[in-house]
Amino acid sequence: MKASEDLLMQHYVDLKDRPFFPTLINYMSSGPVVAMVWEGKGVVKTGRVMLGETNPAESKPGTIRGDFCIDVSKNIIHGSDSVDSANKEISLWFKDDELASYTSCAFSWLY
Repeated sequence: MKASEDLLMQHYVDLKDRPFFPTLINYMSSGPVVAMVWEGKGVVKTGRVMLGETNPAESKPGTIRGDFCIDVSKNIIHGSDSVDSANKEISLWFKDDELASYTSCAFSWLY
């Protein structure tokens, strides 16, 4: 999808007073994004580990930011930092009928 500037300004409202805010909005609205919702046990913590540190230079190899990013201002991926933040962000990016929940056939084996 292509995120509108209005959506991005709502999403990053907590950063609106930071000097890099206009650059962030410009970068994020410069092309398509892939928006998704993950669910599962410990998904926020696990997702943040997979993403790597906000500053790609501090990210471990094998993380998304560690392998694919070179600058903190263009770190190519966002992940919610808490379940509350995730719920707020999900409601900004998706309508209820756009979300699907399912139980994997492996669920009972894993949990």
